[in-house]
Amino acid sequence: MEDISNSQTTEIETKIGKKQILVAVDGSVYSSNSLHYLAKLFANDPTITIHLISFVTHKVHDTQRAWVDEKNIKSSLDRSSSTLYTKAEQCMDQAKGILIRHGLRDEQVVFNIKMLRHNIAEDLLHEARKGLYDALLIGRRGLGRIQEMVMGSVSKTVLDKCHDVPIWLIDGLVDSTKFLVPIDGTEHALKAVDHLSFVVKDNPNAEITFFNSPALFGDRPDVPPDHLDYADWGKTWCDSNLSNPQCLYDVPTKMLVDNGFPNERIHHICATIGLYPSRQIMRQALMDEFGTIVMGRRPGDVDKGFFGGVTDKIIHMADQVALWIVG
Repeated sequence: MEDISNSQTTEIETKIGKKQILVAVDGSVYSSNSLHYLAKLFANDPTITIHLISFVTHKVHDTQRAWVDEKNIKSSLDRSSSTLYTKAEQCMDQAKGILIRHGLRDEQVVFNIKMLRHNIAEDLLHEARKGLYDALLIGRRGLGRIQEMVMGSVSKTVLDKCHDVPIWLIDGLVDSTKFLVPIDGTEHALKAVDHLSFVVKDNPNAEITFFNSPALFGDRPDVPPDHLDYADWGKTWCDSNLSNPQCLYDVPTKMLVDNGFPNERIHHICATIGLYPSRQIMRQALMDEFGTIVMGRRPGDVDKGFFGGVTDKIIHMADQVALWIVG
C-alpha cells in the first residue's frame, strides 16, 4: 500500500518541477494505453510528475459522505471492497512499474487509491481541481460514438463539466510524439498553445506542427487582441506581443521558442480550402501520423452555432490518437 501525504507530494513537486499530471487508472486496456502514451512522451523528461489515481467502490450512507474520514473508510471495508482495494494496489504497483521500466524515475511516479464518494467523473474532477494539476488524463473507453452519446461515459461527463482543467483523452495505442496544433487566430487556440508550451518546453521527444485551414465552414478569428483576457498573460505581455491582427497566428511559435522549445522542431501547414476544418484536421493527423492533437475550446456557455464547435467534432471523430482539450 502507498499512501502519499501532502508533505511528501510537496517535497516531490519541489524536487522534480511544476508539471503535475493526474492520470485515472483502473487496470483496463484503456489504462494501459494511457501508460504507454505517457512512457513514450515523457520517458526522458525529468520535469514531469505523474500522479496515478484509482477509485474503490464502498458502501457509505449518503449522510456520511461529507464528513467521514478516508482512513476510517479504509478500516471499515467489507470483504468485497477489501478485495477491490487489494486489486487496486496491485494495479497501481504494475502501472508505476511500467512507467519506471520505460525511463521515468521512481520519484516521478506517485499514486493514490481513493474511496469513491459520488461517481468516477465527479470524483476525478474534484481531485484534479483540489490538487491544482496541470492536466487530467483519461483513457477513452472506445465505445462507438453513437453509443457514447446515448449511454454516456466518464470522458464525456468530464468534458461536459470541466473547462478549467485541461483534459487529455487517449484513444487507442499512440506511439507518435508528434503534435498537431490547429490555430485559427482566436484566444481559445492561443490558450491551448500556452498549455502545450508549458508542458513540452523541456521535452526532448516532442515535435510540433501548427495547422491552419481557411475551410469554408471554419470559424473566423472572433477575439481581437485588444479584447484578450489580460489575466492569462498579463497586460504588458499582451500589449507587447498582440498588437496587430496577424499576431495570433505568429505568437504560437513565439510562445514555444521563448520557453526554450527548439525552433527546428516547430513546423507549419496551411491546408487548401475545404468544407469542414474538423475533417481536414483528422485527415492531416492520419496522413502524417501525428500522435496528439491539441485543441482550444470555447467556454461551455458560449453558443457554438448550428454546426457545433470544431473541437466537439474532433472529439467524436478521434480514433487512435490523443486529444488535449484546453478550455
